[in-house]
Amino acid sequence: MNMMENSKTKNIIIAIALSLVLASCKAPMATVIQDEVKENIPQNFNQEEQQDANNNSGTTPWRQFFTDPNLVTLIETALKNNQELLITLQEIEIAKSGVLAKKGRLSPTVSAGVGAGLKKAGRYTSEGAGDATTEIEPGKEMPDPLGNFGAGLNASWEIDIWKKLRTEKESAVAHYLSTVEGKNFVLSNLIEEVADNYYELLALDNQLDIIQQYIKLQQRALEISKIQKEAAAATELAVKKFEAELAKSKAAEYTIRQQITEKENEINALLGRYPQPIVRTKENFMSTIPPTVYTGIPSQLLANRPDIKQAELELKASKLDVEAARKEFYPSLEISATLGLEAFKPSYLVKLPESIAYNLAGELAGPLINKSAIKANFQTADAKQVQALYEYDKTILNAYLDVANLMSKVKNIDQYYQLKSQETKALDQSIDIANQLFRNSRADYLEVLLNQRDALDAKMELIEAKQKQLSTVVDIYKSLGGGWK
Repeated sequence: MNMMENSKTKNIIIAIALSLVLASCKAPMATVIQDEVKENIPQNFNQEEQQDANNNSGTTPWRQFFTDPNLVTLIETALKNNQELLITLQEIEIAKSGVLAKKGRLSPTVSAGVGAGLKKAGRYTSEGAGDATTEIEPGKEMPDPLGNFGAGLNASWEIDIWKKLRTEKESAVAHYLSTVEGKNFVLSNLIEEVADNYYELLALDNQLDIIQQYIKLQQRALEISKIQKEAAAATELAVKKFEAELAKSKAAEYTIRQQITEKENEINALLGRYPQPIVRTKENFMSTIPPTVYTGIPSQLLANRPDIKQAELELKASKLDVEAARKEFYPSLEISATLGLEAFKPSYLVKLPESIAYNLAGELAGPLINKSAIKANFQTADAKQVQALYEYDKTILNAYLDVANLMSKVKNIDQYYQLKSQETKALDQSIDIANQLFRNSRADYLEVLLNQRDALDAKMELIEAKQKQLSTVVDIYKSLGGGWK
C-alpha cells in the first residue's frame, strides 16, 4: 500500500508541475502591421508622363555614369580612404559576429576541466558517521579529511523545441544584411558628395576667371575716366566711382579664392587625406553637357535604393525579434551532462571502471509568477517592430519625393540656364555699346557701371546654373539608387 501511495503522490506532483508549465505557455499576441505605403506606391513619378521601366539610370555603374577622368580618380580615392565608409565596414563585421554568436547557441556547449578539493565532515553527522564506518578496501578506512580529485567533460544544450534560437539567428542574419545595404547607401552618398563638391569647385574656378576679367575691364574703364577728366569730359566723381568698383571687385576675388581653398579641403576630407591640390580641368566646364537620366518606374526604387532595402531588412529583423520575444513565454528544455574520472586520491583515478563518474539531467522550465521582465522585453520588441514599419514607410515616401522633385528641378534648371545664357549675351553686347558711348562722351559713367555690374552678376549666375545643372543630375542618379554598384 505504501508503494502504491508513493506512486500516486509522485504522479500527482508530476501532473501539477506539468499543469503549471503548460499554464506558463500563454503568450501575448504581437501587433499586426500592414504596409500601406509600399502597397500604394504610384505607377509613375509624374502622373502626366509615362515612364519606361526598361530604362533606369539607377542601375548604371558609376564608372559609366561619370566620364570626367579627374572625377573618377577622386571617387576611387574616396572609396579607399573615406573614414565614414571604413566605420561602416566595421559595423558589418560586428553584425557578422552577431550572426556567429546566435548560430553558436544552437549547438551544445562543451567544456573540459580538472579539479581538486579537500573536505572534512563533522564526526557526529550522518555523513561523518558513515565515512567513519566505511572501509575502502578490507582493513583500510576512509581517509579523514577526504580529498576529491577529478577530470572530465561538461556539456549543456538548450533544445530549440520552439525554434526560438533559430528565430534569433534569422534576425541576426537580417540585421547583418541590413548593414551591408547601409554600406551601399554610404557608398552612394559618398560618390554624390564627391561629384557635387567637384562641380562646385569647377564653378568657383570659372567664377574666379570671370572676376579677374571684370577687374581688367574696370581697370580700363578707370584709365578712360582719368583721361576724360583731364580733357574735362568727365568729373572726379566718375573717377572715384570706378576706383571704388575696382576695389570691390578685387575684394570679391579674394573671397572666391578662400572659397576655393575651403572647397578643396572639403573634397580632401571626403578622400580621407590632408590638404593638397585637387587635380581638375576647368576650361571645359561651361560646355559640359549633363548626361540624360532615365527614371524608370517608382516600384524599382524598392530594389535599387540601398536605404530602402536596409529599412526593409531592419523591419524583417524586428518582426523576428518580436517572434523570439514571444517564445520566451514558452518553457525551455535544457540537457546537461558530465563524464569524467573522480576519486579521493590521484592514484585511484586510473582504476577503471570504479573511478568513472557521469551525470545526465534534463530540465523543462518555464516562467510562472514573475513575468514582468519577459513582458517588458516583448512589449519593447513589439514597439520596435511598429517603429521599423514607420521608418520603412518614411524611407519609401522620401525616396519617391526626392525623385519627383529632382525630375522637376532638372527641367526647370535647364530652362533657367538657357535664359541666363541669353541674358549674358545681351549684357555683353550692351557693355561694348556703353563703353563706346562713354569714350565718345555720349553716355554717363553710371550707365557703364550698371551694365558692367549686371553683366558680372549674370555671368556668375550662369556659372552657378551650370553647376546646379550638373549637380542635379548627380542627385537624381543617387536618388534612383545609383552610385553603389
